[in-house]
Amino acid sequence: MQSCEISADSTDDPLSSGLRRKRQPRIVVIGAGLAGLSAAKALLEGGFTDVTVLEATDRIGGRVQSVQLGHATFELGATWIHGSHGNPVYHLAEDNGLLEETTDSERSVGRISLYSKNGVAYHLTNNGQRIPKDVVEEFSDLYNEVYNLTQEFFQRGKPVNAESQNSVGVFTRDVVRKRVKADPDDTEAVKRLKLAMIQQYLKVESCESSSHSMDEVSLSEFGEWTEIPGAHHVIPCGFIKIVEILARSIPKSVIQLRKPVKCIHWNQSVSKEIERVADHNSDLPEENKGSNVFVECEDCEFIPADHVIVTVSLGVLKKRHESLFHPRLPEEKVLAIEKLGINTTDKIFLEFEEPFWSSECNSIQFVWEDEAESESLTYPEELWYKKICSFDVLYPPERYGHVLSGWICGEEALIMEKCDDETVAETCTEMLRKFTGNPNIPKPRRILRSSWGSNPHFRGSYSYTQVGSSGADVEKLAKPLPYAESSKTPPMQVMFSGEATHRKYYSTTHGAVLSGQREAARLIEMYQDLLQ
Repeated sequence: MQSCEISADSTDDPLSSGLRRKRQPRIVVIGAGLAGLSAAKALLEGGFTDVTVLEATDRIGGRVQSVQLGHATFELGATWIHGSHGNPVYHLAEDNGLLEETTDSERSVGRISLYSKNGVAYHLTNNGQRIPKDVVEEFSDLYNEVYNLTQEFFQRGKPVNAESQNSVGVFTRDVVRKRVKADPDDTEAVKRLKLAMIQQYLKVESCESSSHSMDEVSLSEFGEWTEIPGAHHVIPCGFIKIVEILARSIPKSVIQLRKPVKCIHWNQSVSKEIERVADHNSDLPEENKGSNVFVECEDCEFIPADHVIVTVSLGVLKKRHESLFHPRLPEEKVLAIEKLGINTTDKIFLEFEEPFWSSECNSIQFVWEDEAESESLTYPEELWYKKICSFDVLYPPERYGHVLSGWICGEEALIMEKCDDETVAETCTEMLRKFTGNPNIPKPRRILRSSWGSNPHFRGSYSYTQVGSSGADVEKLAKPLPYAESSKTPPMQVMFSGEATHRKYYSTTHGAVLSGQREAARLIEMYQDLLQ
């Protein structure tokens, strides 16, 4: 067996005698994304002095990743501050002058659809025709009306009928389809266009929800996600500035990069190897002994802790929960991890020498006419590109250049991630030529894209309430371990934060920040006498 190292401390008294003698508790935060940094910042400001942040990658930020190309900043991850009133991310941005260059087109009051800007969305068909603006407006009004109905099942406690299969996608497709077909004023040709638009709108919705398909999103729980009032904002200088602000007050020595975690040994379930190594550290000061948890890192270091705050994504928990925790997680928490949903939403940025789109065009929406009667949004591997719902025009061009931002989600996003840049650029160019009817569109001079699904440190973009799950599963995911309270079992050894652990604000950056602050607050309350 490989010889491993135990950091500075060892395990001894299961009742943590050191803590009884008022030593500072050791707290390890796993992950340096928004949740982890928010937790660490709050802990340090609350008076804790022994805090360590372990980050598997070579950067902080997690699913916030701003990339500088030339003079412009592009967001591979989080893009929007969703709402302003009471939103901690908004207040961080506003208080630090990050929104001063935000244009009117980069603010949106009301429901956003990926990028929301001034101008007109061009809905184009695969036959190279633009759908008339009045047809788009009529359909959009109908779709939004049905979208509002999907919120009522949770908010008003309306019963879900069996036909909907408790699925947002099934319900929406069925209701919109029936209303379109029943409209006496539309011609058959217009009805067929509107029927095809259903699938396009659901693809957009899937990208927003980070689900493979809206068929997988729970209808009865969809309305629990809560929107913070106020405008939505883009940060022109990059969302990473929020990360940097959070990290500013955290000493550099606290954060260890390139430090992936292999296993969290909790509830004093240290292995014989750890005990053997600990025996050789008998000369350590008594106050350094007594740890509830050992964090085993991939580099074979064992880090003792009294509390560990786990901020890894739901995708990582789904993939690794069996090996990441020893002993294994309680069945209740495992079921919550399995029932809640997470999938991939990726962006594809294409930079062109000159715009081929008109100045009023703010996005190109792809409507496949052959999908008018489709039920599924799953495609054969070679047709992955049919899941690209749209390309948005980044505005203003003075800041971004002539750039389109494409959106793709689900299993097809994972297929896209496996392709090389040349293939993706060529495929997207062919799509744009086909839908615009312009065979002379040049290939982009540069491509930039995300790959959240295949990245082993994330395995997805953000969470959603999957059919069969509920807000109660989010609460179960967030519940600290161990569950049983006993004088012989130290509480809150393993804690959980991250966007997927916030019942009302899952999938958002403010949900991540608030979840980190929530876990820090638990510990501050627990140790209030020690910290005074």
